[in-house]
Amino acid sequence: MKADITLDCYGLLCPMPIIKITQKIKEVPVGQVLEVISTDEGIKSDLPAWCSSNGQEFLGIEQEDDTYKGYVKKIKD
Repeated sequence: MKADITLDCYGLLCPMPIIKITQKIKEVPVGQVLEVISTDEGIKSDLPAWCSSNGQEFLGIEQEDDTYKGYVKKIKD
């Protein structure tokens, strides 16, 4: 999947990836895609839930070994 901005949360454990996403999404222009790289397996459930509660579009998660890449499209400020 093609992303416009990448947020590296490699090695961070819950709740830090979600805290970093909350901070970073403020910098992302509406319509762009944020890629989140994480080693925390919790991101698989945390990211869709965060998107739902924050009004952003969850595009999916790709897994490569122990690394997860989650994608969020910013649809509102």
